[in-house]
Amino acid sequence: MTGTLLTLVLLCCIVVLCECEPTQPGLDRGERGSDGGSSMRLVHQTSDWVFQLVNVSLALSQAGSFCRGQFSSLTTLGQPVDEEGTLELIRQAGLQGPMWVRDPNRPISRSLALAKQYVLFQALNFPRDSQEGYGRVNMTFPALPAVSVCVRVQWDPQWYQVSTMYSYAAAVFTNEFQLRGQLDGAGRILLALIVHGQHRPYKASFPNDGAWHHLCVTWRKTDGQWAIYVDGERGDMGSGSDTPRDIHGDGILILGQDQDSFGGNFTEPFVGNITDLNVWDTALEQRQFHALNGCSSLTQDAIFTWSIDNMTRHPVVREVPAMLFCPAVHRQREMQGCRTLEGWSSQQLPLYDSADCSTTLPFICRTSRESYVKMKELSESQRSHPSPFMHHLMQISNGTQGVEGVMGGQPGIQMSWGQASSLLNMSRQALEDTREGLQPGDMLSMVQLLARAADVPTDTAAEGNDSLATISAGELSHTFITVADSLISQDNAPKWQAIKQVVSGPMAVVKSIDRMVTSLSTQLMTETDHLLIHRSNIKLEVQQQSLGEGSSGPKFCGPDVESVTNIDCISVPTQNMQNLHDNGFQKVTVVNTWYSSLRPLFNAEENITMIPIVTDGIQRYLGTILGSSVISTTVLGDGQPVSMAVRFQLQHRSQNSAGTVYDPVCAFWDFDLMPEAGGWWSTKGCEVISKHYDSTVCFCNHTTNFALLLQVYEVQRSPESERALQVMTFIGCGVSLCGLLFTFILFFAVGVPKSDRTTVHKNLIVALGIAELLLMCSDWASANEGACLLVTALLHLFFMASFSWMLVEGLLLWSKVVSVNISEDRRMKMYYGIGWGLPVVIVGVTLTISLDKYKADSHCWLNVETDMIWAFVGPVLLILAVNAVVLCRVVMVTVSSARRRVKKHTPSSASKLHTFDLTWAVTRPVLILLPVLGLTWLCGVLVHLSMVVAYVFIALNAFQGLYIFLVYAVYNSEVRNAIKRIKEKRKALSFTNCSQPISFLPSQRGPAQSWTHSLPRPSSPETSGTSGPGSTTSTSLVIKNGRRGRIGWVGLGLE
Repeated sequence: MTGTLLTLVLLCCIVVLCECEPTQPGLDRGERGSDGGSSMRLVHQTSDWVFQLVNVSLALSQAGSFCRGQFSSLTTLGQPVDEEGTLELIRQAGLQGPMWVRDPNRPISRSLALAKQYVLFQALNFPRDSQEGYGRVNMTFPALPAVSVCVRVQWDPQWYQVSTMYSYAAAVFTNEFQLRGQLDGAGRILLALIVHGQHRPYKASFPNDGAWHHLCVTWRKTDGQWAIYVDGERGDMGSGSDTPRDIHGDGILILGQDQDSFGGNFTEPFVGNITDLNVWDTALEQRQFHALNGCSSLTQDAIFTWSIDNMTRHPVVREVPAMLFCPAVHRQREMQGCRTLEGWSSQQLPLYDSADCSTTLPFICRTSRESYVKMKELSESQRSHPSPFMHHLMQISNGTQGVEGVMGGQPGIQMSWGQASSLLNMSRQALEDTREGLQPGDMLSMVQLLARAADVPTDTAAEGNDSLATISAGELSHTFITVADSLISQDNAPKWQAIKQVVSGPMAVVKSIDRMVTSLSTQLMTETDHLLIHRSNIKLEVQQQSLGEGSSGPKFCGPDVESVTNIDCISVPTQNMQNLHDNGFQKVTVVNTWYSSLRPLFNAEENITMIPIVTDGIQRYLGTILGSSVISTTVLGDGQPVSMAVRFQLQHRSQNSAGTVYDPVCAFWDFDLMPEAGGWWSTKGCEVISKHYDSTVCFCNHTTNFALLLQVYEVQRSPESERALQVMTFIGCGVSLCGLLFTFILFFAVGVPKSDRTTVHKNLIVALGIAELLLMCSDWASANEGACLLVTALLHLFFMASFSWMLVEGLLLWSKVVSVNISEDRRMKMYYGIGWGLPVVIVGVTLTISLDKYKADSHCWLNVETDMIWAFVGPVLLILAVNAVVLCRVVMVTVSSARRRVKKHTPSSASKLHTFDLTWAVTRPVLILLPVLGLTWLCGVLVHLSMVVAYVFIALNAFQGLYIFLVYAVYNSEVRNAIKRIKEKRKALSFTNCSQPISFLPSQRGPAQSWTHSLPRPSSPETSGTSGPGSTTSTSLVIKNGRRGRIGWVGLGLE
């Protein structure tokens, strides 16, 4: 019978949400409880979600744990879907009052940095050079049938005399209550308690190390029991042997002195510091002293709470600050202000409030409908056809008692260590006897068993057969790891895929192992200083060491290989261990785990969502996969989790030349990143130190579960192609630089008249020429960090200026096509502001905001791994978009002009010329303006698609200066006509020298004047055309736009 019961208990893990399923979205009531009694369960279903009301009051942490155990989560604050489901359940249940909700903005509880665990106290210093120092508590004490006193002391290591920490004397009896200490030969401070004048033995102790120690004593009249606690642990205890009476009231409590008379005649002075003295009129328990050691507050009110203002002290006693290690203070602050749903307003709006996280309230669990349906399917399968594993478990569990309801998903029922040990042992034996393998339903049951066993707190069942005192923590850990190892075996990969709608994956088992080992670490280290558990897929090591000067950082390696390889190894830097010692830690416990088989359990066909670090035309990003084993470290300083940096090296797939590249990324599994999915990979706080052929070294500033993610790329460029592109770029930039230089010289040498157009051309030439010169020299500056940063900023500035002047070229062309009534002076001021002012602002702001992220690590250009690249790409895309609009407008005008010309021809000739003219009207401005307006840079968006596009992109843009030389100089009729006039002048000058006096020659400034009055050839790409509309010999395009009596001419053409 008990075997069947245990099987049902395990099955209940996956059926707790599946006992009833409505045929349509709505509300469902289940009348059957897993304990055999009657209980009411309300379940509401929508098209996507299932909500279950748990009308049992629990603390927030317990509520969250219960929902996770049912593969669901608490309803979330501010989510409309959750609010609708909650409202429906509350209406049907008729509940009043608050219930827990999950706050997504609430800080996640993690291992704390050391600085967050210290609290400033005000202490009293009792100097060594005076033995008269004391402090008196200014309050009247009542008669005490029981008393507990706690104080923090820092004993002077150079003081060797018997000392009294505090003494309480009454008028009728002086030695009523007293705590004293003395140094022994072993370097310890022995403590003794005096009650009613009876001196207890010196037995409890703490080391004479000059550190702060928390000392507590308790006594009660009923049985005369007393105890001394040192740093939260019981050091000595006893009972009886005194008169059963109260401690007299109206006494005097003195710090640092023994009272040989009532309030005077001081002896046995204390030397050192004292703080945080608190007195209760009740006998506290061990768990309360343990909490007080971490600075937790108690629900019991103290009759005296530490306050120097409520004390009278001798002049030699000074007030000094003291930083004390108090990890519980931060955790206690986290326990405040948890969010609750109070009810609904008259407008059906949710009303939220806050409450202490330890308050017990009802709650609602939410799961996806897909998960709900899958769990129902698995539960029905197990009920109708129990698996071989369940069959073996039923046979093994005969005669087992006390497991009823433990795994049944009953909220508020806490599993004990005895029950956990019994279930784990039976499960381990059933796993060994089951040769057919686990079924998906078995996997769900075992995952929940591990989760619930890991949630058992170490302070439960402190007494009796279920306590840890009667159960070996080492044996329990061995059994736990054995069961977990069976679940994450590679043979179970199809089973994990079968239950992925319910359980996120094998990291759920990893989380249970982390919690279990951390919870049992104190008990494990009382049995041994070093625990090693090695199974087929898991290697676990727990080691403890005392901290001192020169303490080295521990190192852990997963595989059984020589440590010199450092493959799949993790270590804590020695300096971090020294920092722990410097901050007052005495012992450190390091928990390391290595999982060798998790990679096959993650579906290789499902990419891990992550932004690629490298995306360029050389390789195409395919996805991110788990590429290594998983290794973890947890550091406990004096039993408290602390934040610690680690360094690890993991092996991954080796690089190959078969067209695939793996780029390793250091990552860790963050269980709180996506709670609905059980966590996800994150790279925050981790960085790559070095990359090798088949392994990578990482550094992370915290402890958790680490792995290497491989970003997979398809190689699209061979090394030969990459070198060819580099050579082509260098040659193109050189040719462009020469072309730009010749164009700039020609503009001055041939006497091109000044105009807004030529001014814009010159500025574009200067900006683009300097940018390409810097690009050619950038590799030489990469060796020097400062020079490389300067070159990067200058490249950013002048390339940005180049595109800005390309924008000005477009705006100038637009002003010619669409006449703009702006004076030339005002227009040029605007052009200079855009061409040079805008780049200076962009570069200046970018450098100011993030100088440290500005430059790439390996070359002199903007960092593409951060958002800095958008300080260039964003404005460039905007400029190209504007210039594309300008180009479209020009094409429209040229087509319109071509159509008008065709209409002037005779019908016979018009049909023949119509197609040619329209085609040429579209092609000609595109060929001329694409390089000038920078629109060829749009090919950069497509370079990753093909090598051909990459070559086209280099040819169009590396040779942009050559194109500008051809358009602005070679095929510019203004330049050619100026050169022709110079030649004619020289010929005329030569003829005049022979036939006429030189005084009859025209002025040297004549060409500028004649330029104004002469008309260029119609084929010029940059001048106004004067041919009549009926001309058929002109090859130039003339755009005529009249407004307010003005006529603007723009000629675009090639001879």
